[in-house]
Amino acid sequence: MNKLGHTRSRITPSHLLQTPDTFVRTPLPGMVKAVAIVHAAPALGAGFAQYTAEMEAGGELGATTAQRFLYLLEGEINIGLNGNHALKVGGYAYLPQGVAHTVTAVAAAKVAVIEKHYQPVDDLPQPGAYFGDEANVAPQPLMGDEDLQVRSLIPDQLEFDFAVNTMEYQPGASLSMVEMHVMEHGLLMLAGGGIYRLGDDWYPVTAGDFIWMGAWCPQWFGCIGKAPAKYLIYKDWNRNPL
Repeated sequence: MNKLGHTRSRITPSHLLQTPDTFVRTPLPGMVKAVAIVHAAPALGAGFAQYTAEMEAGGELGATTAQRFLYLLEGEINIGLNGNHALKVGGYAYLPQGVAHTVTAVAAAKVAVIEKHYQPVDDLPQPGAYFGDEANVAPQPLMGDEDLQVRSLIPDQLEFDFAVNTMEYQPGASLSMVEMHVMEHGLLMLAGGGIYRLGDDWYPVTAGDFIWMGAWCPQWFGCIGKAPAKYLIYKDWNRNPL
C-alpha cells in the first residue's frame, strides 16, 4: 500500500532516482494521441533528454531538433524514413540529427526515447540512420563475467557521440567495481531488481525505475532476488571532454 507522502524517489546534485509512483505525464509539442514521462533533461543538469512515450494506436511523436534513439518497450511502432521500418518489442532505431522522420504507433505502444544534440568532429561524417533488434545482438560478458551480459545497440564507431546498451545480471551478479567517470548515464530498469549505490547512498531499485547519474557520480549495482535484472543504459562518449 502506498503511504501518503512517501516515495523511493530521490534527487541530489549528482543523481536522480525516479520511481513510477512519481511519474507525471504530459504531451510534448508535435505529439498526437501520446504523452511523455520526462526522466532527464537539461533542467536537471543532463546533457541529453530521455523520456518514455506512451502512445495510443495511431499516435505520433513529432519532430526533434536533435539525434533520437528509440527502444520499444511495448506494442508496435512504424518509423517513416526512406520507407517504413516496423519496430516490435526489443526493436530499436538511431535517427540522425536533421533527418526528417515520422514515428507512429501501429498499436498502443510504450517507447524509451533518448534525444541529444550531435557533437561533430572534424573529418568524421555524421552517422546515418540505424535500425536493429536486441534479440539479434550477441551478448558479451562484462570483464569476463558470464553472469553479466552486455548488448551494444549502437555500433562502436567514433562517428557516434553516445552509446546505448542493455545489461543483464543473473541473480547475485554485480559490477566488479565502483565506477567513477566523466560520462553521465540515463538508466531505465527493464526487469528484476537489486541495489544501486549512487554517490554515498544505497537504493533498492526495481523494474520501471529510472536513474540519472551525473559525471563522476560513484555508481555500483548488484542483482538481488531470484530473477535476473536488466536495464537499458545511455552514456555519452567518443568526444574530447573539453
